[in-house]
Amino acid sequence: MDVEAFLLCDAATDQHGKLNVLGAFDTVFAKKVPVVHPACAVAARIRFSKVEQGEHAVRICVIDQDGKEVVPKLDGKVSVRVGDEAGSMAVNLVLNFQRLKLPDYGEYRVDLAIDGQQKASLPFFVRTA
Repeated sequence: MDVEAFLLCDAATDQHGKLNVLGAFDTVFAKKVPVVHPACAVAARIRFSKVEQGEHAVRICVIDQDGKEVVPKLDGKVSVRVGDEAGSMAVNLVLNFQRLKLPDYGEYRVDLAIDGQQKASLPFFVRTA
């Protein structure tokens, strides 16, 4: 499997297999902390080959620079069915956050694990405005 895209953005949708992403970013500017980011999304596009058909466990974690969870781990599953005429299939994942509370300035990270193995990591920062 290949992670074709993994982004923190203002908004994202999946419409019939098309991943739509608006405003990818890696920094939140804040005058003071904790800061509450009103709305954002994590968007991922993962390509599975024909031999990887079946159900796959997906976990997304948002952690701070000390490894502490900012939000509880998010677990889910994707079911991959590659058609006879294709050699691979892309799966889009969109996870929306409302009122994401970031307690301190510094580095944070969004980690993506599939079947218990980390496949991507997305750093982002809270900096002084």
